Amino acid sequence: MQHLLFVIHKHEATNLHYDFRLQVGDVMPSWAIPKGPTLDPTLKRLAMMTTDHSLDYRNFEGVLPEGSYGAGPVIIWDEGYYLPEVEIEKNKRQLIEDMKEGNHVMKAGLEKGEIKFRLYGTKLQGSFALIKTKGFGPKNAWLLIKHKDKFVKKDYDPNAYPKSARSGKTIQQII
Repeated sequence: MQHLLFVIHKHEATNLHYDFRLQVGDVMPSWAIPKGPTLDPTLKRLAMMTTDHSLDYRNFEGVLPEGSYGAGPVIIWDEGYYLPEVEIEKNKRQLIEDMKEGNHVMKAGLEKGEIKFRLYGTKLQGSFALIKTKGFGPKNAWLLIKHKDKFVKKDYDPNAYPKSARSGKTIQQII
């Protein structure tokens, strides 16, 4: 069975941040998360939507050369697959396991400014939402929110897990 993929790149460009990318069709819409994702539902994370990336880019780990956009080292901090979720009643969500239907749900959610999904990664697991801010902040500002489930970890700090999910290297070892 095919699944929609996700990757989170830890990227040390002008500022250290995490690039969260979800496969939707043949591209990966992307959000830069300055403080990184969290498994603590009391901490909402600012996520600035950036340009879509190609699906192949999920495999990139290395150094973007000086003079190029986003120059600096990048590791694959987390990766895996995800299933879209639709809310069927307050705080009750249904997983969408069919890939074609999942792509449709995600495209509609991106247009609406609200997507829900369950991650199956090496570091991040469980249910999340990305919600576009309305009425404050820049037009591309979203919030990444962890839903309450069995994967909650109070005070979760992504910087406490510095190694790549794929190579086991840290940002400093990539340089």
